[in-house]
This record gives sequence, structure tokens and C-alpha cells, in this order.
Amino acid sequence: MLGIHRWRSIRWKFIFIYFLLVFIAMVIAGVFILQQLESYHLNTVREDLIDFQNSIASVFEEYDDFTGYEDEIQSNIETHLKGVQQEIFIIDNHFNIIASNNENLLNRNASDILDVDLLRDGFIGEMSEKDIMKEGQIPTKNMAFPIIKSDMVKGMIYLRADLTDIYEALDESKLIFLRAIVLALFVTIILGFLIARSITVPINDVTEKAENMAKGDFSQEVNVKSDDEIGRLAEMFNYLRGKLDHTLSEISNEKSKLETILKYMADGLIAVDTNGSIIHANPAAKQMFFITENEINNKPYDEIIGKYSEKLLLSEIQNKSKNWEGEINFEYQNSTFLARYAPFKEENGDHIGSVMIIQDITERQKIENMQREFVANVSHELKTPLTSIKSYTETLLEGALYDMEVAKQFLSVVESEADRMSRLVKDLLQLSRLENKREKWNKAESNLIEVLKGAVIKMQINAKGKQQYLNCLFKNEEIKVFIDKDSIEQVILNILSNAIKYTHESGRIDIDAIKTEYEARIIIKDNGIGIPEEDLPRLFERFYRVDKARSRALGGTGLGLSIAKQIMKEHGGDVEIHSKEGKGTTVNIVFPLTRND
Repeated sequence: MLGIHRWRSIRWKFIFIYFLLVFIAMVIAGVFILQQLESYHLNTVREDLIDFQNSIASVFEEYDDFTGYEDEIQSNIETHLKGVQQEIFIIDNHFNIIASNNENLLNRNASDILDVDLLRDGFIGEMSEKDIMKEGQIPTKNMAFPIIKSDMVKGMIYLRADLTDIYEALDESKLIFLRAIVLALFVTIILGFLIARSITVPINDVTEKAENMAKGDFSQEVNVKSDDEIGRLAEMFNYLRGKLDHTLSEISNEKSKLETILKYMADGLIAVDTNGSIIHANPAAKQMFFITENEINNKPYDEIIGKYSEKLLLSEIQNKSKNWEGEINFEYQNSTFLARYAPFKEENGDHIGSVMIIQDITERQKIENMQREFVANVSHELKTPLTSIKSYTETLLEGALYDMEVAKQFLSVVESEADRMSRLVKDLLQLSRLENKREKWNKAESNLIEVLKGAVIKMQINAKGKQQYLNCLFKNEEIKVFIDKDSIEQVILNILSNAIKYTHESGRIDIDAIKTEYEARIIIKDNGIGIPEEDLPRLFERFYRVDKARSRALGGTGLGLSIAKQIMKEHGGDVEIHSKEGKGTTVNIVFPLTRND
């Protein structure tokens, strides 16, 4: 097969064509030259025969009749034309050879020896000629000249010349020319090989480099060795290689970017064709719907995704939107998802599939619900005191103002409600500053025990009012932390206040402070009513109350724990709450020991 492939190479085709062209040209030239040479020599013989006939014709024209003059005419031929190479035949009108320089043919009938056609043409008064070349015979040129007197043909001069030398010379010329053709073709093959090689070697080089490029190696470069079309081809190949390398590099970079985006994007992406087969699913989609690669390769889209929601079935999507574009909300296992889908098409505009982006909007829904609840809570928290203030104010304006005792009682309620609104607004503003990082801190290295003791002293009166016992367990005299003392005292007061509020009368609240290798903790533990387990994750939400009616009755705004959490985050610490309903609550306030400005 390799040999066949080589013989089909353009190099051998080029050599063959070059060989064939030269061969045809040489053959045509040789045939033409040999024909012209043969024609030249035959014309020379003809001219010689005509000239010879003209020189002897006058001798025979003086005879009115050849009868009785045969010997005289033969004698003249022998005397005057001795040594002439051409054969001379004098023929009378009875076709008898009466004289000839070939004595063997005298007195014989000319029609038996000479060409009949020429004889016939001669006796009708026409000069004619004929080349006779019969196998086994000497080639001759024959010419017949009529001898005319008084418009009567009285005889004929028949000349015959030997053409052997001419044709021998022509045969030798053919051999010489054949040798020239062979030599020329040999030189042609060598030159053709060299010329073809000068063309095919660069082409083979380009082909080899192109094959390597097809395998992914774009470092190939063709050497430009000439300024002709081959050199131009090499230049364009190098230019194409550079452009292709650059383009593929850009495509590879874009593909890498796209793959990275798809791989690390938080939203799930699923591409499905019109036949219902999944073309691609990114890691987020696989994790979101627990899809394996084996399922993608062996199961249709509807079977994999349809079990999560019937809204996601391709038939449902197509029925909902004829152009395969839209969005769907669905829920699965206490999570909320938003699926947006759109078609992707070929260059001719044919729809070949659809791309679906799936977002887990559970947290967003929670935040939106919290925002709505926050607005509702703020509105409610403000509405209640405003309603009270408005009611008592209207009552005072209607006449109760003049009853001093009632007026004082009503104004006391108005003042209390105004203070409540003031606390609410103050807490909202502080929470806003904390969340937006606009709170000004006055941090310094402080003794946490002193701050804790000060907060306990401030809450003693509240605890005694409910006959509760604040049990200080800490023994350390000093725990150094880097804090804003006022803010941390606010956190401790908030936790202690909640412990006092939600602990029964005569209850006990243990307060301790410990230090480990990396952190300090304030532990406040009560034996109060506790918190239901389902409410624990939401304790730090704004306005969230476990027992809303009781919390409002106790004067809370529902923002204390949110503020405490934010303050501790700004100090690099945390607030941890552990509780069981009916068994009390434990709150850990955690501080880092390293300095954190």
C-alpha cells in the first residue's frame, strides 16, 4: 500500500506529465523533421530527373518515328549517357523498350517491367511520377515524360532513380533521432525529479506540519525558502497557524472560564436537548438534585428531574410557554426553588434544546419573610403606644385634664408609652449602625470581671423585686480583654434582664466567668421557663419573641438579643444560647483573648 501511495504522489505525477509532454513534443518534432527530410530528398531527385529529361528530350524530338532508328537511339544513349545513375527507358507507341542504359531490358514490353499507370498517363500526353517501394524490391522514383511531335505522342521517356541511399540515410536519421529522444527523456526524468522535488518537499513539509497541528501541536512552523507560490503558501501556512493558535487559545480560555463559572456557580444549571436527554449538569445542579453522572448518561430528563416537581416536566414547560422561555417556583423537602429556562438554538435558528437555571431561594424567602415580619412588627410596636397616647390625650382634651388625679395617671401612661417608643427607636438606630458598620467604638484593654460585677450590681434591684437570687460563682479577680466597656455592659445587662424576666419569682440565676487558653466566657444560667427547641434558631432575629404577649407585657422591644449578637460580632466574639422548655436557659458570652481592634 505504501508503494501504491508513493506512486500516486504528485511528484511522480509531475514527472510522468513532464516526461509525457517532452516525449510527445520530441516525437512530433522527429516525425515532422523526418517527413520534411524525406520530402526534401525526394523533391531533389524529382528535380534532377526533370532536369535530366529536359537535357535529353531534344535528342529524341528530331525523330518523327522511332521505327527503324532503334539502334541509332540505343547507340546515342550508350555514347552520351554512359555512367548516368538513373535508368533511362525510351518506349515507342507500341509499349516496346527500344533503347535503355539497362541492356537487359531492351526490346521487352514496357508494361511487363514498368508501372502501367505511368505508361498510360504518358501515352495520353501527361507527365506523371510515382514512388514505388515494394517489399523485397529496391525503392525507386519513376517518372514518365511523353515525347510529342505535331501534337501526337510518338513515344515516351521513362526515367527511374534508385532511392536506396535516401531511405538508408532516413533510417539512420531515425536511429539518431531515437537516441536523441532517449537521452532527452533521461535528462527530462532527472530534471523532472529535481523540479518536482523542489515543489513536493515544501508541500510534504506543510502536510506534515498540518498533521501535527491536527494532533494538537501548534508550535509547527514551515521554513520559507523561496518567493514563489510555494513560498507564499508556506508564509500563509505560518500565518494561519499563528491565527489558529491564537483563536484556539482564546476559545480554550473562554471554555475554561465558562467551565469554571459553571463549576463554581452557586445556582444549578441543566441543559437538555429536544429529545429529553440531559446534555450537561453542573456540580451545583448535581448536588441540588442528587444526580449522578451515570443517571445523566442513562436516564431521560423527565425521569430524573420530574420527580421533584411536575412543573419541571418538558411537556409542562412546553405547554406553559411555546417558545420554551419562562420561570417556575416549586418546593421540595422544605426548600423553595426558582427555575428559569430559555431555549438555545443553532445558527439557522432551529430550536435544539433548553437551558435551565435553578436557584435555591429558601434563604431569600426567609429573608423576605423576615423583612415583611420586621415591617409588621415595627408597625405594630409603634402603633400600640401611639394608639395609647392618642386615646389618653383625647380623653384629657375632652375634660379629664381638669381632674388632677386622672390627668396625672393619664400623663404617666403617655410618658411611659413615649419612653417605650423612644427605646424602640433608639434600639433600631443602634442596630442599624451596627449592621452598617457605623457604630463608633471606644475599645481598650479592660478587666472583664469589673464590667461583670458592675452589671450585676445594677440588676440587683430588679432581681430583689422578684425575690430572685443572683449567684456569682466567678473567683477570678482579673480577666483582661480588649473591649468597649459600655457596649459589653449593655450585652450583659440585656442577658441578665432576660434571665430575670423569664425566671419565676424566688428563682435562681447563676453567673460565672471563666478563662481558657484562647477565650473568656461569661456564663449566665437560670432555672426559668426555658425556650422551645424550635424557637432557638430564630432568637437573634429582630422583633422575634417566643411568647409575644408576655414579652410586650414585660416591656421588651424584641431587639435586645439582635443588638447583643451584633456587638459581640464586632468584638470577635459570640453569644450562645442553650435551653430546654421548662428547664431553664444558659447563655454563654464568648470573648477572644487576643487583641482585636
